Amino acid sequence: MFTHKGSFSFTAAGFLARLPLSMYGISTVVMIATVRDSYALAGLVAGASLFASVVLVPRISRLIDRHGQSRVAVPATVFSVVFSVLQVVCVRYDAADWTLFATAVLSATAPNVGGMVRARWAETLKNEPDAMHTANALEQVLDEAGFILGPILSVALCTALFPEAGVLGASILTLGGTLLLTVQRSTEPPVHEPDPGQPSSPLRNRGLQIMILTFLLTGAVFGSLELTTVAYTEYLGHASSSGWALALLAFGSAVAGLAFGGLTVTVRQSTQFLIGVAAMAVLMLPLLVADGLTSLAVLMFVAGMATAPTMITGMTLVQQLVPPAQINEGMALAVTGLLGGNALGSAVAGRVVEWSGAHAGYRIPCAAAALALVAVLAGMRMLTSQVAAVTGDADGTGERQVVEQR
Repeated sequence: MFTHKGSFSFTAAGFLARLPLSMYGISTVVMIATVRDSYALAGLVAGASLFASVVLVPRISRLIDRHGQSRVAVPATVFSVVFSVLQVVCVRYDAADWTLFATAVLSATAPNVGGMVRARWAETLKNEPDAMHTANALEQVLDEAGFILGPILSVALCTALFPEAGVLGASILTLGGTLLLTVQRSTEPPVHEPDPGQPSSPLRNRGLQIMILTFLLTGAVFGSLELTTVAYTEYLGHASSSGWALALLAFGSAVAGLAFGGLTVTVRQSTQFLIGVAAMAVLMLPLLVADGLTSLAVLMFVAGMATAPTMITGMTLVQQLVPPAQINEGMALAVTGLLGGNALGSAVAGRVVEWSGAHAGYRIPCAAAALALVAVLAGMRMLTSQVAAVTGDADGTGERQVVEQR
């Protein structure tokens, strides 16, 4: 992949810039819970930031589509980092609680760097669909690596240095990584003019609507799985092991992503996505019979095996469904669907854990994965026909023909 000029540089910078995505939430919780001695306040502030991101990030991505990555991403990131640092100051000097919510909301302007990097790959490999498959696999594996390393780095900074160190470290990585990415102007995608008659928002795209719904339910799988695992390991008397159990989930996903990225797949993207979601629904079910820490660790690794292939094909579908002039906004909407589903799944699983016990929480990721499969099955004809209309691949063999021609 890195034989393409500039590809290693923008990939490395993009990884640094989006590593904080998995750091801010846990760093904010640790910082506020430690200094203010309130997990309730910490959770509400982190939730306010997440909600603001769901609202703001797609709009920032729309500006990136219209004006270019460097012109929009740099000021948006600087604005975000300034208010993240102000939040640290407010916590340190015991400012009123409302200032924590205000700074949390105003700091949610950091752009969707993962979408920006994928847009660079899409421009670099626009005539190489098999290579684009591998690039999306690479990006998903880097996402998984970030969600393994980010929480570990956050907790290490907060405990080894001072409670605010996690948020400050995440802010430095966000600013530094984004600046390193945006100075690479040679690989920055050009601004594409909208096609005549193109809807003003990709939200009107029926295929994208199906993808956002599926990503919302997939996010609910992740959110409920995280909360339930924390509760279940605490019930087992091994609360400190929850991080390792969740890391095994991400590790299983990363291993599957590497394997999947090395394959040359010739079936339709929509069919690949359906298979991935179905596999995810099946591999969640064994968690219902977990009966201890060892079995949980093994089953979490297995459950993660379908995650990366599903996300790889899902993001590829989004790129195919959305026109180039809206690619950043389209991918941002998919990501915010995941984030919204994460919050929803966490909330529902929390209720189930309180009512029925820690292990009962694993019913929620199983149910959410099953609903995601129903959503894809219901929208399969629409996805297939819309992708065929965009790519001219009516019989599903277009990708194979391109590969054979190369």
